[in-house]
Amino acid sequence: MSAFFGIGKTRTFKPRKGVPEGTKQYQLRKYAEATLCPIMSAGPRYEYLWEDGVRYKKATKLPAPEYVDALMNWAQGLLDNEEIFPSEMGKPFPKNFRDTIGRLFRRLFRVYAHLYSNHFDHICALGIEAHLNTSYRHFFLFVNEFDLVDKRELAPLDELNEAILAEDKGR
Repeated sequence: MSAFFGIGKTRTFKPRKGVPEGTKQYQLRKYAEATLCPIMSAGPRYEYLWEDGVRYKKATKLPAPEYVDALMNWAQGLLDNEEIFPSEMGKPFPKNFRDTIGRLFRRLFRVYAHLYSNHFDHICALGIEAHLNTSYRHFFLFVNEFDLVDKRELAPLDELNEAILAEDKGR
């Protein structure tokens, strides 16, 4: 798909290696490394296991940073796969495209749920909560509009989701 936009096969999800000291991205990375969440979770009620059918053939408990890294690599593989995201005009998407996209969005939601449940205080301390909130709002409204993720999967952020829908209804 990235070739479709004329930018080649770039690795859009990989963070830069040499993040300058003093930047918010640097602070976030240092915080994540220091607090290394041993469990990918959204509070005490929701724990997420990783399974990709390749490296992790069975659902596997991973620390949150490893889970997110595995997810971003898996997502990049999907985006780069011409069979799933054809870049040629007129080439059809696969029959299971909606299921694949649903799985992608469900897994991406888990990152938001983890951030809100486990790291929101630190995000606020950095003064970047508006960016997270805006990003999540767009993500959630898209997921909701196209019914991409089962409502039960969205339960960790039900209160936030209801507030977003109520605000959107008023527009």
